[in-house]
Amino acid sequence: MEPRAVGASKQDIREQIWDHMESQNLADFPRPVHHRIPNFKGASHAAEQLPRLQAFKTARTIKVNPDAPQKNARFFVLESNKTLLVPTPRLRTGLFNKITPPPGATKDILRKCATSQGVRNYSVPIGLDSRVLVDLVVVGSVAVSEKGWRIGKGEGYADLEYAMMVSMGAVSKETPVVTIVHDCQVVDIPEELLEEHDITVDYILTPTRVIATGCERPQPMGITWSKISREMMEKIPVLRSLRAREQQAGKDVTLQGEHQHLPEPGRQQAVPLSAGRRPPDTPGPEANSMEAARGSPPGEGALLAADVYVGNLPRDARVSDLKRALRELGSVPLRLTWQGPRRRAFLHYPDSAAAQQAVSCLQGLRLGTDTLRVALARQQRDK
Repeated sequence: MEPRAVGASKQDIREQIWDHMESQNLADFPRPVHHRIPNFKGASHAAEQLPRLQAFKTARTIKVNPDAPQKNARFFVLESNKTLLVPTPRLRTGLFNKITPPPGATKDILRKCATSQGVRNYSVPIGLDSRVLVDLVVVGSVAVSEKGWRIGKGEGYADLEYAMMVSMGAVSKETPVVTIVHDCQVVDIPEELLEEHDITVDYILTPTRVIATGCERPQPMGITWSKISREMMEKIPVLRSLRAREQQAGKDVTLQGEHQHLPEPGRQQAVPLSAGRRPPDTPGPEANSMEAARGSPPGEGALLAADVYVGNLPRDARVSDLKRALRELGSVPLRLTWQGPRRRAFLHYPDSAAAQQAVSCLQGLRLGTDTLRVALARQQRDK
């Protein structure tokens, strides 16, 4: 007997689905399915419906979640010679990876590229300034209704990924969303359980059905910062970059548990510099955007409050490695002074507020296996 979503909460529905799939042995590895997007039996067969959708046929760039039941969906995207974007697990190192199979890849190699190991071995990161446009979104679900209501595993990453894509301009309200699930995961979900940050789905693919939901509920309009905790900000560096951008654009970016800060009347609010934006009267990117200066280090007297020290660089690190990381995190400086032999660099920002924001954003940054030391240059000198 298939479960019915009669619980009073989203978690009740999740537990009911997970318990049913475990008791009926409806899932493959990894088990148990609790607290996961279930890797249901028949997932590969259900994914075969994806290439038949008109939305798939016309799409050029498709984002597919990294969970096991969507492995075949990722393969079909690659086999169709479309651009495949896969979110980084838990968004720890960025937002997207673009899967780039080797030239002349066979079907067997494409299938390897579609696995979690392949995503790691055959991918390049996509930064916030890539101006990517996503034509189709494929997400996993724990439960979904024929009306298009969706429930994930409870951590909110799919909703957050979508909201971040909205903030980047990568998706619009017309971008279709598809989910691939077992038939038993299609249940009744009370609409009152939905929140403003929940994404909905336009198509549901199961081993036996293709359901066009006709859902008209609006998708999230962007990141709901009041739902984002300080802890989540610390875990997801790309969130810090997006917040800095939206703060600079004048949006309310007050976090969960914070009090909104209102600037004093008549006083201009300092804003941080992020990739793609610069304050008035500063040179444009064609002049010196992250220009790498080499040679003598800044003298102690020359260190400004707007300079950021980056230390503990790997011995084999290149300036291009650091530049790439800064772009991905949206913390591009006006100028970069590279001192590779001394395993350090200095980032030069337009003002102290931008430098302080960069220090916060870059905490925990790693190049290779090394965690970099990041601090305001004057503070580092004093130490």
